[in-house]
Amino acid sequence: MSDQKPLRIVGQPVERADAHAKVTGRARYTVDLAKPGMLHAKVLRSPHAHARVVSVDIAAAAAMPGVRAVTTGPQLAEWVAMPVYGYFIKDQPILAMDRVRYEGDMVAAVAADTEAQANAALALIRVEYAALPDLPDIDAALDTDAPDLFPETPRGVVPPYGQGASAQLWPRKNVCYAFRYASGNASVFERCDHVFDDEFRFSRMNHLHLEPFVCVAEWREGDEIEVVTSCQNPFPLRKEIARIFRLAESRISVKVPFVGGGFGAKNNCKTEPIALVLSKMTGRPVRFCMTMEEGFLTNTQHAAVLKLKTGVMADGTLVARQSHILLDSGAYSDASPLVAEKAGYRVSGPYRYQHVESLCECVLTTTTPAGPYRGFGGTQATWASESQIDMIARRLGLDPMEMRLKNLVALHEPWMPGESGVDSDMAEGLALVAEEIGYDRPRDAAPGWSRGRGLAIGFKDGGGVNKPAQARVKVSTGGDIHLMCGTVEIGQGARTALAQVVAEILGAPLARVEYLPLDTRYTPFDQGTNASSAITVMGQAVQRAAVSVRNQVLQMAAEHLGTDAAALELEDWTIRHGNEAHPLAPMIMHIYGGTGFEFTGDGFHKQANDHQAPLETKSVFWEIGWAGVDLSVDRETGQVKIHALAVSGDAGRAIHRLVCRGQDEGAALMGLGQALFEQMVYDGSRLINGEALMYRVPLAEDLPDRFTSILQEQGHGPGPFGAKGMGEGTMLPVPPAIANAIEDAVGVRIRDLPLTPERILSAIVAAQG
Repeated sequence: MSDQKPLRIVGQPVERADAHAKVTGRARYTVDLAKPGMLHAKVLRSPHAHARVVSVDIAAAAAMPGVRAVTTGPQLAEWVAMPVYGYFIKDQPILAMDRVRYEGDMVAAVAADTEAQANAALALIRVEYAALPDLPDIDAALDTDAPDLFPETPRGVVPPYGQGASAQLWPRKNVCYAFRYASGNASVFERCDHVFDDEFRFSRMNHLHLEPFVCVAEWREGDEIEVVTSCQNPFPLRKEIARIFRLAESRISVKVPFVGGGFGAKNNCKTEPIALVLSKMTGRPVRFCMTMEEGFLTNTQHAAVLKLKTGVMADGTLVARQSHILLDSGAYSDASPLVAEKAGYRVSGPYRYQHVESLCECVLTTTTPAGPYRGFGGTQATWASESQIDMIARRLGLDPMEMRLKNLVALHEPWMPGESGVDSDMAEGLALVAEEIGYDRPRDAAPGWSRGRGLAIGFKDGGGVNKPAQARVKVSTGGDIHLMCGTVEIGQGARTALAQVVAEILGAPLARVEYLPLDTRYTPFDQGTNASSAITVMGQAVQRAAVSVRNQVLQMAAEHLGTDAAALELEDWTIRHGNEAHPLAPMIMHIYGGTGFEFTGDGFHKQANDHQAPLETKSVFWEIGWAGVDLSVDRETGQVKIHALAVSGDAGRAIHRLVCRGQDEGAALMGLGQALFEQMVYDGSRLINGEALMYRVPLAEDLPDRFTSILQEQGHGPGPFGAKGMGEGTMLPVPPAIANAIEDAVGVRIRDLPLTPERILSAIVAAQG
């Protein structure tokens, strides 16, 4: 028997900390905020995909009633020190300077008393453009005769990489970043029994977060800045604002209330620089709230072309893989270099190889800029990798599940040289979803339909690269607990889970823990809420902060009672010493005086730098999603009917089981959308379905007949109590699992997403000759 005490709060079905506020409508989001004297910003967007801006006439707009400020790109020099921003590459202008690079590029901005007045003023701005050739897709951008989107190369940086990894800025025309990874010797291809070359195409989705891009910015007297924003990474945003306006970060307060969805889009600058410029010009707070349609023109997922060359033995043993990935980055780099790292690094999937080599290039096109999206390069990599694994198995006459099991990296085995060991038993997870869909059962189908089943494994490193997090826990004389950390509540339940960790460690009721509002002036630093890092990176910082407070309290009590701290227990702000109970409040006031005292504990976590690790730090944890699909295909129409979709993720140790399930199920349904419906449709460089009514997402009627999520708790995570991060893993395997099931049903392989009836029927007809 274990001598560990059972957990009281962790793993229990406690009410979410934000539940009451959200279901009653009292939760406040940035979009709800209004300030006295607040102005409203609107922007004029380019109707051209690629053009020189010859002139901009704002005189009539500036004279409109209610209009308080109008500005253009060339006028920004009066108000900002640096008119461009970006992650690794500073290439995106706050407002277009001398050219526009996609339909929707921002050309001018207006601040007015009302949104209606601002929109009316936009209609009076006159812009003269000189059209330039557009580059609507990867092929056009890489053509030898293509124009250069950036005749003058923007400045940027390449971060340090470790063993086998490297990158280059602007390696060729219209490619802003190239990431490479290699391990082992390519000569092993020579002894492979088979070498297969396949190409896959990945469609582009929109994040479609319900709360739009929005901020309220106020430039105050004395160059003090306050920005309330719907943002996932407030501290890096503060740094970028400081750089743009050449201000000390100490003069900038970034506040983030509840965020109404992000899925990666709400990172770095979006609305904030324009709102700040207009506030500085007018001396009044400015609200810049984009419409949902403008969201389609602001940030998207990366479309991609993925070419895989895989060497294998006749018995299904994988030997080598080389890959070349082309990401459609849109008009500006945004987070493309980071996505390239992940796509290029993850494309070999969860399998052993003697040699891997990948090149991932970020190609600039005259379309909406692409950035972080749930899964962050893992979606693209998994689509190609897990599709090809099935294809190879079928070519060799092997069962796809057995071939996967033969090649999976084992529990605790390093994934790549210099990497951390895999922290899930992947065979166990695969067996669970296979059993759930009846993988080996007979495939009965209705007349005219064919039935098939498919499996896939989504695999990604989790917790971010070189990601630091700090946290602070304060406890008052009466035992009230304040948790301060920079994790943003985006709907994922982080406030609840992190508060549970604190309550568990301090032996306190969950209701005593208050998660303080996020303000960069006093909240401890965090790099950002992304990469499923909240419970594994920030969670460890929170855990250490809580342990520090507990140790301080126990040491104080031990000295007061004349005993050893190890003999004491802390429970509901009472010291337990054998059969004795000593309430802490009277003890604290006896020791510190009638005003009492406040205990403060700080915690920090960052994965150690390690040059042997390809990305300079070993993966914090491995986020793995398993999917199994049972479906039928109508051979006359190509229609797909999903009978069962089973997904599973490994939480390590679930802090809040219902929250974990919600993350897995939400991610899986986004994967279902990627597989069957969602795509941003372009006519050349013009987006033609960039609004909610035209952009097809999964509906209730699209749910599988049976949708099951299986929460695993294998217990190998690095987070508090063995926890791992969740929220992305189960999105990754759903599209390839569906494609694999379609081939199992009708014998045709669809290599392009989404898997529409038209594509399926066309493949069936082509296969019939």
